[in-house]
Amino acid sequence: QVQLVESGGGLVEPGGSLKLSCSSSYRNLADYTIGWFRQAPGKEREGVSCIGGDAGSTRTADSVKGRFTVSRHEAKNMVYLQMNNLNPEDTAVYYCAPVSLMRSCTVILNGGADSWGQGTQVTVSS
Repeated sequence: QVQLVESGGGLVEPGGSLKLSCSSSYRNLADYTIGWFRQAPGKEREGVSCIGGDAGSTRTADSVKGRFTVSRHEAKNMVYLQMNNLNPEDTAVYYCAPVSLMRSCTVILNGGADSWGQGTQVTVSS
């Protein structure tokens, strides 16, 4: 399996920002469509963003559009999720994961990832 490692989570006040990172020591992330997902306590996983394994197509869920931006730094083999204007409803464990069933980000999925890592906790609270 291709298991990715998420980092960058933490505690932030409402209106603040965080930048999450996604990495792999064993795979070239540019070869995969990478999805960002989140799961809040008592809720199912929710897809929030996607960056394609094609030329880098991107898509963002309506719930975070205009606030979250996904990007890739190929030389560093990293995928990022920049999160701005955070609110308490964004509190969740965030995951990045390969979605090999898609070559490009034609739709935001709530699942369908190849594998899951441990995630990184994002807590938005005053």
